[in-house]
Amino acid sequence: MSRDETGAEKYTVRSVLNDPAAEEPKRKKTPATPLEQAKKWATDYLKRPHSEKELRDRLAQKGCAQEDIETVCALCLDYGFLDDAEYAGMIVRHYAAGGYGPGRIKTELNRRGIPKELWDVALLELPEGTENIDRRRAAKLRGRDASDRREREKAAAALFRKGYAWEDIRAALNRYGCGGE
Repeated sequence: MSRDETGAEKYTVRSVLNDPAAEEPKRKKTPATPLEQAKKWATDYLKRPHSEKELRDRLAQKGCAQEDIETVCALCLDYGFLDDAEYAGMIVRHYAAGGYGPGRIKTELNRRGIPKELWDVALLELPEGTENIDRRRAAKLRGRDASDRREREKAAAALFRKGYAWEDIRAALNRYGCGGE
């Protein structure tokens, strides 16, 4: 545990899941109990954000007992080290910045174990309107003959693989002036 600039106590994953003395560098020792080992694995795993399901799966993969998994996850949730809503928003922003559409983003949220009730709120962080698909469409057709059916089909297929719906692709091609058949 440390203090922030206002003097308030600031908790870290390591300070909560391990004893406070563990913050000091010491020789590595093996944890005495299976629960301590589960806490150590969670500490290492949560150095970057993950969903609760991902943490549960990781601890189960390591062979932790179900009661230890429940205890560690409860601690992480209580202290805010696991926040599926925040993580879902981060996933949406990351994949939207990469040019992915709602379909691909939903697949990624599902793969990472984000509960479906959090998807709608997270998907509100997608760019408004048609800006994202138009930018992707222009990149796919740049330097190519937009009136060529084969080039349009290739661009449409690339947008579909990025997770855009066919009706959005068709509308984007129409806005580009090359028809969306």
